[in-house]
Amino acid sequence: MKTRPREDQILKELRRKGSLSLDELIADLGASAASVRRDLAQLESRGLVRRTHGGVTLVEPLLYEPFRYDSLFQNREQQSTAEKRKIGLAASELIHENETVGFTAGTTTTHVARNLRNRHNIRVITNGINIAMELSNCPGLKTFVTGGFVQWAGSFSLVGHAAITSLNDIYMDRVFVSVCGIDLARGITVIEPEEGLTFRAMIQQAKQTVVVADSSKIGMVTPALICPISDIDMLITDKRASDKAITPFLERGIEVQRV
Repeated sequence: MKTRPREDQILKELRRKGSLSLDELIADLGASAASVRRDLAQLESRGLVRRTHGGVTLVEPLLYEPFRYDSLFQNREQQSTAEKRKIGLAASELIHENETVGFTAGTTTTHVARNLRNRHNIRVITNGINIAMELSNCPGLKTFVTGGFVQWAGSFSLVGHAAITSLNDIYMDRVFVSVCGIDLARGITVIEPEEGLTFRAMIQQAKQTVVVADSSKIGMVTPALICPISDIDMLITDKRASDKAITPFLERGIEVQRV
C-alpha cells in the first residue's frame, strides 16, 4: 500500500530530525491530533516508525544491536549525523520510480537508502549488507546484493573479486558513493584498496555518479583511490562547505548541492 501525502511528509520530517513530538507534527501538518495519530498508527504497523510517549521516532533496525558497544562503530555512526541525515534526504529526491540505483556501503549512503523505504518501483543494487537488510522488507523495492567478503567488522561492505564480477551485467541510472576523502588532485578515496576497487566497479556501471559526503571529507585524502574527480557528476554535502571549497568542483563541471 502506498503512503499517503501526509504520511510521506511525516517520514520526510523524521528523516530530517530523527524524532518529533506530536505537537510539532500537528503544527507542521496543519492536521488534527486524531488524524496524525491515525497516520502514525499506519506507519508503525508497517515498521517505519515507533511511537513514543508524546511523540514518534524512526525505527532503528535491530541488525545494529551486536555493534552497539563497539567504539569504532559508534564513532562512525555518530559522526556528523545531522549533516548525513540532510544529505541523505536531498540525495533521495534525485531518485524516481522505475530507476535502478546503486549504493556503495557507507554511513552516508545508508541515510540515502533509508529514504526509499516508503517508495515504489525502484531497483536497488548495493554492496552494503546493512543497506540490503534495511530495505529487505520494503515491498515497493527490489534489492540486489553483490557477492564478496566483508573485510573488517562493522563495515558491512562486501568487496573483492566476487563483488566486482557480480556487477558486470548490471547497469544503473545513478550510483551514490560514500567516501573517506574527496580531493581535486587525488580524486575520491577510501581506506581499503579492495573497497576502492569495488566502488569503482559500481561507478563504471552507472550513468551518473553522485558523491554524498559531509564537508569534513572535502580536501581529505585516504590511501585507496576510487576514481578521479573527472568521473564524478554531482557532490551533495552540507552547508558548512565554504564557497572557496566548492568553487573548484563547480569549475570542473561538477554539480554541487549544499543542504
